[in-house]
Amino acid sequence: MSNLDRQPAPSVCGGRGFVVAEPVRELLSPRRVQLGESTEVRRLLPNLGRRMVGAWAFVDHYGPDDIADEPGMQVPPHPHMGLQTVSWLHDGEVLHRDSTGSLATIRPRELGLMTSGRAISHSEESPKQHARLLHGAQLWVALPGAHRHVEPHFEHHTDLPRVTAPGLTATVVLGTLDGARSPGTAYTPIVGADLALTAGTRTRLPLDPDFEYAVLAMSGEADVDGVPVLPGSMLYLGCGRTELPLRATSDAGLMLLGGEPFEEEIVMWWNFIGRSHEEVEQARKDWTDSSRFGEVRGYDGDRLSAPDLPPVALKPRGRVR
Repeated sequence: MSNLDRQPAPSVCGGRGFVVAEPVRELLSPRRVQLGESTEVRRLLPNLGRRMVGAWAFVDHYGPDDIADEPGMQVPPHPHMGLQTVSWLHDGEVLHRDSTGSLATIRPRELGLMTSGRAISHSEESPKQHARLLHGAQLWVALPGAHRHVEPHFEHHTDLPRVTAPGLTATVVLGTLDGARSPGTAYTPIVGADLALTAGTRTRLPLDPDFEYAVLAMSGEADVDGVPVLPGSMLYLGCGRTELPLRATSDAGLMLLGGEPFEEEIVMWWNFIGRSHEEVEQARKDWTDSSRFGEVRGYDGDRLSAPDLPPVALKPRGRVR
């Protein structure tokens, strides 16, 4: 997923200095961003008050959109560096192409995981023959210093482990939850899980007290630790929790995001995660010069051009603005 903002604000984040060490209930409101020709997303991370949750550094929620007579998602080829992209659908399909030659159609509750490493480019689009509804989330995971220059690669996992309780099915998208481990490659201690709750459910989900957590509301009506969360909002929960109370007043879909607080300070601008202004500037130049990021073959259209860098140097400063 690309950040299609033509004036993207630099995000400086990472480091443990601003991690909330105890349980909190911090409701984050989204910023609406137009993505391509017909898709509007609700951007939860980076947020004015919160930049990361563990290694999760970017969260977009979109839909459900009726695209029966629309082209749907149309995101031209664009670059990534220093991160992983996670594609997660509740409705619809997304056709993924990338510069390593990968071609895959991602469907609901399947994991599309792209590790950019040192450099990759990809496109995302709704297939020409597509379902009526499009609904999902696009997320980025920051790669730690030891792995941020790995060879780029793509993974498509159609069978993911589940944790169940009465009224709850938790699909482990990335990392580990209650002993169940996703087959997706993770480079930091992390968890991403899709939570499907049936109406009337009251349950408690086991958590790791060393992780910080947030819950993204995808659909329905639910309370998370007593706080009502509406679709398209996200509740930041801090650290120090051993369990999470959940209550659904209707059938509801949530995403649990968490992980060990990300120690390194990073610079995130447009579709790049680096450690300095100079590194991001070089990545932009390499994309503009058609070097390093490879070529996406098979996409019918032009690739995205990079926006202008801000007039001031980007500097990593911490996790909150």
